[in-house]
Amino acid sequence: MTKLVAISDTHGSHWNVKVPDGDILVHAGDFCSHGSMPDALDFLKWFNVHPHKHKIMIAGNHDWICERDPNLFTLLLNNFPDIKYLEDNACKIGDLKFYGSPQTPRFFNWAFNRDRGEDIKQYWDVIPDDTDVLITHGPPHGICDEAYRVGFNTTEHTGCKDLLDATLRIAPKLHLFGHIHYSGQTSYVAPKTTYANVSMLNEAYLVWGKPMIFDIDNNKNVSII
Repeated sequence: MTKLVAISDTHGSHWNVKVPDGDILVHAGDFCSHGSMPDALDFLKWFNVHPHKHKIMIAGNHDWICERDPNLFTLLLNNFPDIKYLEDNACKIGDLKFYGSPQTPRFFNWAFNRDRGEDIKQYWDVIPDDTDVLITHGPPHGICDEAYRVGFNTTEHTGCKDLLDATLRIAPKLHLFGHIHYSGQTSYVAPKTTYANVSMLNEAYLVWGKPMIFDIDNNKNVSII
């Protein structure tokens, strides 16, 4: 049995997050507040101190350093060899195959923003079919992706339809994401995939959530703890 602990969208408030023990610790992006080098370094120091044997992270739309100065971010990462950073690539831990991507549909003009349609679809098309745990910063359309519409007193689905199609094609055992704070701490268990929005902050950017914990057995069945 593998215990996976997942968080996302800490936005520089990581020191206020209490992380439970586990085998694998995942951060699904927006670890920075402004995306600066000091922001990133402070997070990496915090992330690195946790005792989890494996630590995996991706970037989000606030993590500008990863897109604007990837060489500098790589230099920072070199000081933390226990941290695995995924940017549209994969890694393997035991029998589990992970794939991570920071891309999100365009909203204003943040980091890793791509236009809906072919522009973003090309990133989802290359996700390997044998991915067990998919980590994206944004959600698939219609699943844990509702955002509050200011002034309309209602919500709307903001996730990516092409990402949803990709998850239906790939059928990962677990899909972790964040980005949409309003739907943070929610999950949906489909026949083939467990989806979870593991955002930690609310709409006011205050920490209110708890890390979500998943057990993955030897047959790669996923249970939410």
